[in-house]
Amino acid sequence: MYKTLLRPILFSFDPEKVHYITFSLIKIVHCLGFGGLFRALYQIKHPSLEREVFGIKFSNPVGLAAGFDKNAVLYNELANFGFGFIEVGTTTPLGQVGNPKKRLFRLKDDKGIINRMGFNNDGLEAAIRQLKKNKGKLIIGGNIGKNTQTLPENYTQDYLTCFNALHPYVDYFVLNVSCPNVASHAKLNDKDYLEELIGAVQKANKTFNTQKPILLKIAPDLNHSQLDEIVALVIQTKLDGVIASNTSTDRTGLSISQERSQEIGNGGLSGQPIKDKSTAVIGYLSQKSNKAFPIIGVGGIHSAKDALEKINAGADLIQIYTGFIYEGPRLIKNINKAIVSQTA
Repeated sequence: MYKTLLRPILFSFDPEKVHYITFSLIKIVHCLGFGGLFRALYQIKHPSLEREVFGIKFSNPVGLAAGFDKNAVLYNELANFGFGFIEVGTTTPLGQVGNPKKRLFRLKDDKGIINRMGFNNDGLEAAIRQLKKNKGKLIIGGNIGKNTQTLPENYTQDYLTCFNALHPYVDYFVLNVSCPNVASHAKLNDKDYLEELIGAVQKANKTFNTQKPILLKIAPDLNHSQLDEIVALVIQTKLDGVIASNTSTDRTGLSISQERSQEIGNGGLSGQPIKDKSTAVIGYLSQKSNKAFPIIGVGGIHSAKDALEKINAGADLIQIYTGFIYEGPRLIKNINKAIVSQTA
């Protein structure tokens, strides 16, 4: 029904506008009492789906990646589609509008999306107001970043501000240092700076009675030498895990013309075009580290087969985003059914 009826209608609108239209529709349908129907249609509970990763027990390994529910306004409703966890954000200390529009583009033939949103969000205080509504039945990840206007010497403070304020409301944290759509991207990927940032956040973590897992989200475009540095960094700092991967700046192999690519401009590519690249990164990290740390695999998952490839490459959990937009909520159920079948 989604792919044959709803998606053609939704895809006839501007991608960013339809995102908010979809949010409103999901809210309205749930207010009418259809949450139970969605749970019956899409949720699967089975012992073989349960995972314990970085000290957290997940009912199933399929999560929603950051960027979809940026402001934590829909996670309770989205949970009814069968997600085992939902990552909100990226959250910055202050609300910001992000990059100028138009900044979100569908690549229908490639089943991909290019975005240069630029961490648009309502800010930390708004996120906390929404997270206080958590019914406690869903694992929530907090993806945090810096404000665009923050000076380089204050980057770490931005992350700490978000970390300290969100700590009571999320189950794990993600340091988003790999988004290609924010200023000073280079510094955020500098090894020395990453050591400083991770150390500062870990020190803050120890001030709380209950410490929360901290993960690093990395780009899919890193070469083996750079991935070796990531492995060494994670092991050295005893980071809790890695999310592989963020969006890509590489547009090799897309069906769109060079003229269309230039017309779209800069932005991060997600969806099917980065599937193999992100899976290769997962496999390399897993093998090189001898599975020394957990990996959340994300990038181009549009089918149960895609998800199993990520898991077989070494991902302990997976996340979807673009695949959720193209394939609809049945994708979550199909993935979980395939995992159950594989372990039967």
